[in-house]
Amino acid sequence: MDRRRYLVAAGTTAVLSLGGCLGLTPDENVDYDIGMRPTAFDPATITVAKGEAVVWENTGTRDHTVTAYENSLPDGAEFFASGDYDDEQAARDAWANGSGGALSNGDRFSYTFQIPGEYEYFCIPHESGGMMGTVIVEDRTPTATPEE
Repeated sequence: MDRRRYLVAAGTTAVLSLGGCLGLTPDENVDYDIGMRPTAFDPATITVAKGEAVVWENTGTRDHTVTAYENSLPDGAEFFASGDYDDEQAARDAWANGSGGALSNGDRFSYTFQIPGEYEYFCIPHESGGMMGTVIVEDRTPTATPEE
């Protein structure tokens, strides 16, 4: 084997080996909708049909929350937050008094959206770093998922 072929093969193997460490595994089957990286939701924006549930999973090593911006909820929509708090201030207070609502690595939070509109949300401890997201809920029938 010549030197170039060896270097290409070795480099490709190294990249594929490190992919799992970096969360870049190809064809990875995930069963959540939004991952939580160190300071970002991934994806930051998602569109679903009314009546669909969205599942967040903490895919990083820092604790995170999922907390709705109460003042930006569509008319008639209920507040949502990991920890099941009744309002944004209660969620913020719980975090300040002991990490209430925290999702650690591998933890999940799910919420079913019933009212069409835009739902802006954030992570309490990483809000100042820009960890915010949006769920857009459309007034349509959910798309059927293929049976496996």
